Amino acid sequence: MKTASRRRFLKQVSQGTLSSFAVPIFGADLLNTWESAGLSDVENTTEAYWELIKSQFNFAEGLHYFNNASLGASSTHIQQATNTFRNTLDGFPSRYMWGGWDDEKEEVRKKVAKLFSVSSEEIALTHNTTEGMNLIARSFDLKPGDEVILANHEHASGSIPWEVWQESKGIKLVRPELPILPETVSDLVEVYKKAITPKTKVISMCHIVNTNGMILPVKEVSKMAHEKGILVAVDGAQSAGMFQINLHDLGCDFYTASSHKWLFSPKGVGIFYAKKESQQYLKPLIVARGYTDTSIRRLENYNTRNLPEVLGLGASIDFHNTIGSERIHQRTFELKAYFRSKIEKDSRFTIKTPDSDKLSGAIQVIEVNGKDVNDVKNQLWEEYGIDCRPMFSKGLNALRLSFALYITKKDIDYLVKALKELAT
Repeated sequence: MKTASRRRFLKQVSQGTLSSFAVPIFGADLLNTWESAGLSDVENTTEAYWELIKSQFNFAEGLHYFNNASLGASSTHIQQATNTFRNTLDGFPSRYMWGGWDDEKEEVRKKVAKLFSVSSEEIALTHNTTEGMNLIARSFDLKPGDEVILANHEHASGSIPWEVWQESKGIKLVRPELPILPETVSDLVEVYKKAITPKTKVISMCHIVNTNGMILPVKEVSKMAHEKGILVAVDGAQSAGMFQINLHDLGCDFYTASSHKWLFSPKGVGIFYAKKESQQYLKPLIVARGYTDTSIRRLENYNTRNLPEVLGLGASIDFHNTIGSERIHQRTFELKAYFRSKIEKDSRFTIKTPDSDKLSGAIQVIEVNGKDVNDVKNQLWEEYGIDCRPMFSKGLNALRLSFALYITKKDIDYLVKALKELAT
């Protein structure tokens, strides 16, 4: 490249005028998309509005997707945003991998922090829930005889890190059993209360359990634990984005989540929260140049990473905010109530998720009485194009159904019709 051309090129890059390197403002772009799709002209409490929301997702033809608790889809807008970042990175790799996107990355951190009502200095941008649970479990210098409470409904990625990093050192893992269908929040709090001893150092718990969609009482357990000097770590994989969450109000010390479920971000992006006064306990899983950083950023010091996906998380937060956290919160419990009203009085089915909105949300688990869950799952897929997750543990023999914001009441009607035909 000739010197004059090179100088002109560098000037364009530094001024952000070179179109292939310009970073769009995805929040504003999303509002334009909303208007072109007609979303801004439709009353947001109607089914027509949610049908338009659904149209922002491109599922395979014939697929009826009720498996968001396993993995969410990204809307077309989030995909486009992420692809734009990817093309930008490939256009000038070294610039954008190391330093060129520092401000944009911090903007994503701020968006995540605002969503959860915390400080941006309490948020690390990680890969997934599993990484977060490993980070927590490996950090503590616990001594033989110390105890960590892990109820029996923890996800494997929430329990195995404690087994590998702590139980192998002689730390006792206490595994109390939770009731499948508690009637009150107090029923669950009591389980944790009885499990606590003078040797308890940490309580590690799901916000929503993977098995039957039960919401666990993080706020109540955190209050009880802190009164005894016990730290609380939360697996938020199934709650982040499903309903409104204020992490300061929730009271836990640590909260880790995969944003590719209920926030619909690109895959392989995670959110990690550590209360400011509890960050002292944490040690990074990976160390590299810059390891002396004392801020929460030390927990995400990977050197080279997939930054387009990280910045794509910002687009997913924009998507979430454009719909509105409160509206999504209300829709979660509206769809849950609608589904249960169609099925709960039918003796051919047993709902194995608690009814109260304090105890469950957009994940509902149902058994087709007298039928093996694998057979039902396969029939739903082969005959109706319905994808959901069969659950075997804890004696469930039941289908796990996810009602994400792209699910409409029409979709639930189709699901219920299929279930009733199979149950005949």
